[in-house]
Amino acid sequence: MEKKPHVDGGAPPVELVERLPQALLVDILSRLDLYSLCSAAPVCRTLNASASQALSSITSLDLSGFSPTVQILSRILGGNNAIQNLALDCSRLDDSSFNDFAKKRLVELSLLKCAAFSPSIFAVIGERCPNLRHFSLDMASHVKKKDASLAVNNAIIQMLHGCLQLESLGLKFPLQHPGTAYFHSFWLALPKTIKSLILQPVSNRQARIPISGNTQNASPNYVGLHSLSLVLDVITDELVLSLTSNLPNLAELCLEDNPPEQPALHGDLTNNGLQFLSFCHNLIRLYLTRDKQWTFQRVNDMGLLLLAEGCKKLESVRLGGFSKVTDAGYASLIHSCKNLKGFEVTHALFLSDLAFHDLANSASSLAEVRLVSCNLLTSETAVSLSSCRNLGVLNLSVCRSIADAGLVSISNLQNLTTLDLGGADITDAGLSALASTSSPISSLCLRGCKRITDNGMCQIFHANTIISLNISTLDLGYLPRVTDRAIKVISESCKKITRLCLRSCFYVTDTSITRLGSVDRFANGASVIRMLDLTHCNGISADALRLFDRPYFRGLQWLGIGSTRMVPRGNGRIIELLEERPGLKICKDSCEMGCKNEWQYHS
Repeated sequence: MEKKPHVDGGAPPVELVERLPQALLVDILSRLDLYSLCSAAPVCRTLNASASQALSSITSLDLSGFSPTVQILSRILGGNNAIQNLALDCSRLDDSSFNDFAKKRLVELSLLKCAAFSPSIFAVIGERCPNLRHFSLDMASHVKKKDASLAVNNAIIQMLHGCLQLESLGLKFPLQHPGTAYFHSFWLALPKTIKSLILQPVSNRQARIPISGNTQNASPNYVGLHSLSLVLDVITDELVLSLTSNLPNLAELCLEDNPPEQPALHGDLTNNGLQFLSFCHNLIRLYLTRDKQWTFQRVNDMGLLLLAEGCKKLESVRLGGFSKVTDAGYASLIHSCKNLKGFEVTHALFLSDLAFHDLANSASSLAEVRLVSCNLLTSETAVSLSSCRNLGVLNLSVCRSIADAGLVSISNLQNLTTLDLGGADITDAGLSALASTSSPISSLCLRGCKRITDNGMCQIFHANTIISLNISTLDLGYLPRVTDRAIKVISESCKKITRLCLRSCFYVTDTSITRLGSVDRFANGASVIRMLDLTHCNGISADALRLFDRPYFRGLQWLGIGSTRMVPRGNGRIIELLEERPGLKICKDSCEMGCKNEWQYHS
């Protein structure tokens, strides 16, 4: 749009801003997102002062999308004593940042990717945040002292003595050292207000000994727990009995184990352990999973039949590693739990299409179904699931026999928002069904569907399709036949896309990067791309980092460039780019998008 010249006597824009009352400016700026607020601050002194005042009065802030430095965090939160809800990416923070985020009025605090904090973080929280009700922390402890775990444990207990209003607590440590006792003698220190607890990792012994004795002599504080999530070394009958018999109000139970070897038969979960779950009369959500390397050898169909009979109120179930269970066991849950809304099964060797017959009469409430790495499933399962009219989330990743016929049925689901078909045997012909669907799909994964080509992409994402208008998260990883032609259509038609994975798309070149980051695309109403995965994209040149200079890719928060030509030659340019764009995280380690699972292993 052409700018009009100023009329004689008219004030330039900066002078107009300076004439506005500061209270009005502060009110306007406080309504902006953080990125826009910080962008307005350098315009003039008036906006800078108003932006600082707006930052000082913010009560809720989500900084989990990018990793601020200590200096940037100080500018954002240093003068703020009103903050009550804060989520923070701490991967670039250390102990010197405690003063900036540990505030007295905090009610909810989430600290993510804490790579450099010492155990004193817990003592500081307990001392400075007495009003805290919800606290979660993901930590990668680099302390190598022999008594490090004891120091952590003592600091956690000190925190609990200071946070007496705590209702939910989540503490996650890395799993490299499963024998580390971070939570020794921990349960008895929990405040009476505690309702939700997440601990990772915790040993079987640590999890059950504190709550398996005589309840008349034990502290009653944990009895009010409604939700419990534990990542253990091994799940056993004794553990399940201890938890279910001492936590009568439990509504959500999530148990995951990662044993170093296949557990001995006499020390493993059995059908009896599943029967003990019936002691929890209010149980509505149950997750029982074992690392895919090992399986529950002593649980069969009878165990799931007992579970289905004793826990008919279940609304959400996640099962993984049950290698002896067949269709009969899984079907018993689907048909017995009339309020079942979420059903997830992973690595089920004997789960087939038969388990999902007659869903129309028994599972009308299903809203989320995730069937991952279930190799016996075919398109017949997709046809059966199409009768679940409330289905909003469907994950059939690594079910390699799902083909075009299944996709045609899936396209009839009117409420579907999330669809994962990673590794399925679908073609461009199958994608044509999604091109005509009216489903409001906003998240789509086609990773590893190697028969898909540019033609299929152009069919589904041309400007007139419903899916192109709604899609915000798109995973096209490992599609060897996708080229710049498909990315051109996506760039022009998918205006809402914010997360895009092009991992191992070898024929994607600099041309696609230029289109995705162009200023014109943003000016035409497209959303900014927040996360972009270009890992293993060999067609991108060594000089492509220049395409991420300002003003291109405004708002980009994460960029994956591992195993590309940008890495060997680009180390100096990467440093410059990070200094120019402090809110950007560049990953050279081939992590999945956002470094979700591998961040703590970065060098």
